[in-house]
Amino acid sequence: MASSRNILRCERILERSRHAWQPLRHTASQRRSLYSHTPLYLDFLAPSWRQPEATMRRTLPLSSDRPRSLCQRKTFSTAVTRQAQAIQNPRKDDSGDEMIINISPRASHRLRAIAQKDENPDLALRVSVESGGCHGFQYLMSLVNLSDVDAAEDTVFENEQEGSGYKPKVVMDEPSLELLKGSTIDYTMELIGSQFKVTGIPGAKSSCGCGTSFDIA
Repeated sequence: MASSRNILRCERILERSRHAWQPLRHTASQRRSLYSHTPLYLDFLAPSWRQPEATMRRTLPLSSDRPRSLCQRKTFSTAVTRQAQAIQNPRKDDSGDEMIINISPRASHRLRAIAQKDENPDLALRVSVESGGCHGFQYLMSLVNLSDVDAAEDTVFENEQEGSGYKPKVVMDEPSLELLKGSTIDYTMELIGSQFKVTGIPGAKSSCGCGTSFDIA
């Protein structure tokens, strides 16, 4: 009798232990389901294998396909400064060379415009040099008529021009011509104003900022 009781008791203990292990097995299976042999994949960290979106890029055509207005530069024809001709009292220096000056196209155009506006075919530009200024000499300019020119002392230069009409003229006395020979009478247009100007004086070694005063070497 005692042995049979012990057997029944052992069976009950085993049954209870079997029922006690069932929740543990279920929990373990749930825990195992949280883990997978497949590695964790974070899609927001992985590189994108999609093709990049097409971007609209403006491509410039080759030089041969560009509009002509962009490829071709507008060229301007520049008139050549011509040597003026002495039409009254031509003079020579100590070496026997003729003392001449040049008149630029801009100066010629300006003198022609003034003569036409004033309706004065005898208009001339007088250029004279006197001592003074910040560099020893300075030149002065004024508009005169040919009737006021000294036939014995002044030399009149005329710019050669094709066709008829007014021909620009420049008047210089002998001392001024000796200092300014070989130079060019020009007309400059600057921010401070427009004016006639003497440029390229061969014997000048320095000049001031205003351009009207110079020194002779």
